[in-house]
Amino acid sequence: MEEIIAHQRNTVSEHLRAENAGEWSAVYDTFVQTDGAYYDVVPLSTKFKGLAGVRDFYEAIVTAIPDLYITVSGEYDVPGCSIREVTIIGTHQGEYCGIPASGNSVRFELAAFYIFDTENHTDKLLAERIYFDNETLLRQMRGEDNAPSGIGLADAV
Repeated sequence: MEEIIAHQRNTVSEHLRAENAGEWSAVYDTFVQTDGAYYDVVPLSTKFKGLAGVRDFYEAIVTAIPDLYITVSGEYDVPGCSIREVTIIGTHQGEYCGIPASGNSVRFELAAFYIFDTENHTDKLLAERIYFDNETLLRQMRGEDNAPSGIGLADAV
């Protein structure tokens, strides 16, 4: 069990490192290289199916926030699933959910569930499933004066 969790932690660390570096091919390499891979965006009720879907998700988010940076504030692991609490910062530079680029800074907290293929590839992601307050993100993108920015998870790191 400890070995499985160590593999998961290494994969998630590489995944996050590559996201922060903008090394998208390295991000995609952390997933199983099959149509079984997927990316769930729970607040949008959207599943991006297959490795092509995973790429589509990242293309959309990087278009909206090309300078995104992720800070991890919590780590939780059990065999088959690793969870990370993170804060994402960046600049709204492309369309997102119908909101055109505003140039506004964004900062929002997110919980990411990294789901592993426990049958064949214990060191590869089968899926990533994310939960976040999309309304907070939209309010920041619109530049609302009273837009919240989370509870300060990254400040505690």
